[in-house]
Amino acid sequence: MRIVDATFLQSAQSIADSPSPDMAEIAFLGRSNVGKSSLLNTLTNRKGLAKSSSTPGKTQLINYFNIKFKTNEENGMPPYLFARFVDLPGFGYAKVSKSLKKEWNRNLTDYLEQRPALQIFVHLIDARHPQLDIDKNVDDFLETIKRGDQIILHAFTKIDKLKQNDLQKLKRAYPDGVFISNLKKRGVEQLQNRITEYLFGH
Repeated sequence: MRIVDATFLQSAQSIADSPSPDMAEIAFLGRSNVGKSSLLNTLTNRKGLAKSSSTPGKTQLINYFNIKFKTNEENGMPPYLFARFVDLPGFGYAKVSKSLKKEWNRNLTDYLEQRPALQIFVHLIDARHPQLDIDKNVDDFLETIKRGDQIILHAFTKIDKLKQNDLQKLKRAYPDGVFISNLKKRGVEQLQNRITEYLFGH
């Protein structure tokens, strides 16, 4: 199964102005500057789909993208299946006013806790700094709110910046992790397969 089309649907400030939750959603979240936009663009094979910014914390809206998958049409599957990728504001760096940050964090929390269509949390972690408190806190939070029909995937970015033995150490520490280099396109297909296997069983 592969992604054949990806289109920007809309941005929203909260779940109140989000699109109808009529298809499975995969939320991508991580610290600002973890490489989220680059990963979304590599995953969908669309260069400018998710806008990356040189100013960390620039994405302050929830951005929805419609994704079209081509199946192998085996076992009577339809030729195409659909899901939605959701690009969430990065946490950690944003230079925004406290009141805005509070509002934005609340909207983010509401989305993560209350969105019925949300099936997969993809938590992006910088492979060079896998033990940061902020990432541990996010993990703890996701574990406490996760419903029985949801999973958390840990995707470690920027692995090309690690020495080989450090990478092996990281893989041993996180046997279920997905290890990604946008630069060398490593791990991207594996991440897509983990997503489609969970959503569609393929």
